[in-house]
Amino acid sequence: MQTHARDVVSVSEMNIILIGYRGTGKTAVGKALAGRLMRPFYDADAFLEKKFSKTITDMVAQEGWPFFRAKEKEVIRELSALDRCVIATGGGAVMDQDNVDCLGANGVIILLKADMPAMIKRIQGDEMSSRQRPALLDGPIYAETKALINQRMPTYETVADVAVDTTHLDVDGVVDRIVNDALQGLALDS
Repeated sequence: MQTHARDVVSVSEMNIILIGYRGTGKTAVGKALAGRLMRPFYDADAFLEKKFSKTITDMVAQEGWPFFRAKEKEVIRELSALDRCVIATGGGAVMDQDNVDCLGANGVIILLKADMPAMIKRIQGDEMSSRQRPALLDGPIYAETKALINQRMPTYETVADVAVDTTHLDVDGVVDRIVNDALQGLALDS
């Protein structure tokens, strides 16, 4: 687990934002974390699909990536305005500085990461991901994942207040790390 120093008014009053690449556990961990903390949970991608009555795959296929990213920005702005929620973002959401600013204004940003084999195994085992999430690059999943991780990881690490490696942990183990280590550490830093 990695922690960045941050001025936090009160972690207990802030949103908890989960960021990271596909297959790191953002949605599963987000649901479990929200249940443990008795907070509402929002998956930004699912929220976006419901709000616009269209899958991300369909949005991208019909309107293109810029259209999807504009709609994602609307959703991030809307969810960021809520209080005391757990929010799982799409993997590319924090590549936009406006989204980072919105999320960070009232949120503790937690990076979930995992090694490549674990992410790929999870992505391939997630029917929802393969059915509703479009390929981001042309080519095999390993090459796509490696290229995008290399591109995104510096930003993920820069914007995150805390990082948790989910590679060898089950969902409850990740939630325990977040609650017992990450959030406690941030509360002590405030």
